Amino acid sequence: LEEAAFQLQQIFRIDISIALNILGIESMRAGHCRIAYTCFKLAADRGYSKAQFNVGLCYEHGRGTEKDLEKAAFYYYRAASSCHPMAQYRYARYLLSHRPDNEWDRHQKAVTLLEQAAMAGITEAQAYLGVFYMKGLQPKEKRGLKYLQLAAKNGDAQSRYHVGVCYEKGLGVQQNVAEAMRHYRQSAAAGNRSARERLRV
Repeated sequence: LEEAAFQLQQIFRIDISIALNILGIESMRAGHCRIAYTCFKLAADRGYSKAQFNVGLCYEHGRGTEKDLEKAAFYYYRAASSCHPMAQYRYARYLLSHRPDNEWDRHQKAVTLLEQAAMAGITEAQAYLGVFYMKGLQPKEKRGLKYLQLAAKNGDAQSRYHVGVCYEKGLGVQQNVAEAMRHYRQSAAAGNRSARERLRV
């Protein structure tokens, strides 16, 4: 009976968190940012990762509360710890953009989080990693191309353009101008200006 009661309590906690998060989303859509933030915060404090991510967004963009990147990072971290892919991406970006004392550890943690988010299908993480590996101090072109191709398959026109650059210049792949042109055309058709300019050249 004790075990059953505990299970019911857990389900009840989760259901309330889900309901609060949905109420927060609906409030945000209606333009009631303060109410939305309050709902997200209540659900986040109950340990619901989707709400923790939403609280992070509220702090990052100053919606319903004051803008505070430190607090945003804290909530992204909490959600990322529960394997929330978009929170992993946002927390990793925060780690990479704020210079820490123990930079190497922070850098490695950020890359690990980005890779987890990319493998979970987050296009932004795939695109970011693609460029990150291409432009590093010691470029890892094949790895960079792999992530750019993943993002391109997910519809990211900028990544499709970068894949074209890789084929044109032979970065991480055999040089192939015809293949580069194909990627530039697809990227340009999706509205990418850089791809259009490259096609003219």
